[in-house]
Parts: sequence; C-alpha cells; structure tokens
Amino acid sequence: MLNSGRLHLLSQLDTLGTVRAVADTLHLSASTVSQQLAVLETETRCRLIERTGRRVRLTPAGLLLARRAREILDRMADAEAELRALNDEPIGTVRLAVFQSAIYSLAVPAANRLATTHPHLRLELVEMEPHESGPALRSGEADVIVTTTDYSGLTWGADLDVISLGSDPVLLVLPNGHPLAARAAVDLAACKEETWACDRPQSYMADLTVRLCRESGFEPRVACRFSNYLMLLRHVETTGSIALLPALAVTADHAVVTRRLSPPVHRNVAVVVRRGAPQRAAVNAVIAALRDHPEIEALSAPDASREDRKAAPRP
Repeated sequence: MLNSGRLHLLSQLDTLGTVRAVADTLHLSASTVSQQLAVLETETRCRLIERTGRRVRLTPAGLLLARRAREILDRMADAEAELRALNDEPIGTVRLAVFQSAIYSLAVPAANRLATTHPHLRLELVEMEPHESGPALRSGEADVIVTTTDYSGLTWGADLDVISLGSDPVLLVLPNGHPLAARAAVDLAACKEETWACDRPQSYMADLTVRLCRESGFEPRVACRFSNYLMLLRHVETTGSIALLPALAVTADHAVVTRRLSPPVHRNVAVVVRRGAPQRAAVNAVIAALRDHPEIEALSAPDASREDRKAAPRP
C-alpha cells in the first residue's frame, strides 16, 4: 500500500529537484528523505530514482508516480475534508501566501472575518513575494496565494484559477522636500542622478525598478537592498534616497511623498489557487473573504490593461 507521506516526498523531489531542497523545505534531514524514498521504491517494486554523479533524478517510473502523487494527495485531502464536514462547513487549515504589502491591507482583515464566520477554519499566513509564492502554490506548500499576475516568472497555465482583486499603482517614493515632489507625476528620466533604495535582487519590485529605469535611459545607482518595505521607507525618510513601491506598501505614518509615474505603471493583484485543489469549501471561504474587503484606495486604480504602461515585461 502506498504511503501518503512518501508520495509527498517524491512529488516534492519532482518540483524542487534535489533531496537537499526537499529536506530543507520539509524541515527533515537529507538522509531521512533518502531513506523514505528508498522505502517507497521497495513498496512499489520500481526503481524511482537514479544517480547522475552527486545528483539524483527521477526515472520514467518516478516521474509517472510523482505526477500521479499530486492527484492522489489532493483526492485524499478532499475525502478527509468531506468526511469531517458533511454539512459543507469550511474546516481545516488553509495556507495563504501573500506579498508583504497585502498582509495588513488584505490578509489580516480577511483572517479576522474568517475567525468570526468560520471558526473551524484555520488560516495560516505566510509572507511570500511573487517569485516565491507561485512555485509554492504549484508544489502544494501554499493553498492560496495573493500575487501579481504581471510577474513574468510564473506561467499562468490551465492548472491555475486566477481571481482579480484590483489594480495597484506603482509609485515614486520621495523624501519630504524633494524637488520632484513639486510635480503631479514624474517621468523616471528625471531621476537618473538619484540614489535608489531597492528590494532584493531577482525580486519582482527590484526587477521592475531596474527595467523601468533602463527604459528611461539610465542604470539606477542602488544604495541599499531591503526585503522589508518598512526599512526601505525608513531609508528614504532618513537618507534622501528614492524608491519605487506599490501603493499598498506606503502608509500615512511615513514621512515621505509619493508621486505617480508618467506614463503610469500598475500591477494587477489577484488571488490564485490550483484548479481542483483540495478542501474546496475552505479554499472558497478564504477567496470570498479576500474579495469581500472594504474599499482600498490602492486597489481602485483604473484597469492597467488599458493604454497605461503595465508592470509586466514588454515583448
């Protein structure tokens, strides 16, 4: 009989590529992962893994079982949820991955509403930026994600359901008293001599900042890289650097000035789930809570798919 835990390990190996990555993700030792996969080979009487130098790869049988494993595990989770909730009451744990600027504006209010309306549902919030949450959704590490569909690193295939939440403008963030604050909107070409505060390399906002600056004819001179937007805003406040940030990330308690870009730039914010994901009642309740938010000014921007320059890479 196949063991669900070992099937999960095989599925993760197919997604992550190495035993070490699987071990780190699941907080296990690499030797434990290897031992469990060896047991799975014994159970199936098939060679599932082969070594190529110091690395491993899945055999054709391993690839077949890894792909089937996702279906099997999803069906098991469905059955468990149905048995525990025959009255369709959403129960169980849903892991919601959210980029940091949406945590307190969207995710925490949704969690508070769910605690009242569905007390048997446990929502686990995880901060993940767009380059992290897409792979986590596909691997099963996250059940629901809030992300931007303008992120080019994730393929939006038929296996995903995308529910729009709104369009969030990308703003130029300036320290108080900066000369560019006198303008209603700023062309980035006017910022070529400025010092920049940026997100981590390879992150969505870091890549977007570099791309937009290059399109405006210059390479940004970066003074700092912080994954925490509060630290980034503090740097703008205290050192005179400037930054590009989504409107959701900038709150009124910072001594900064924001100006829209000319031409304007937006990112499209959406909830994304795997099609046919387990615990549909619980997942649907989380989606409904995220959509049923009070009006958020940052998400009321015009549709970015019109003539505005979008935050997605140009072809």
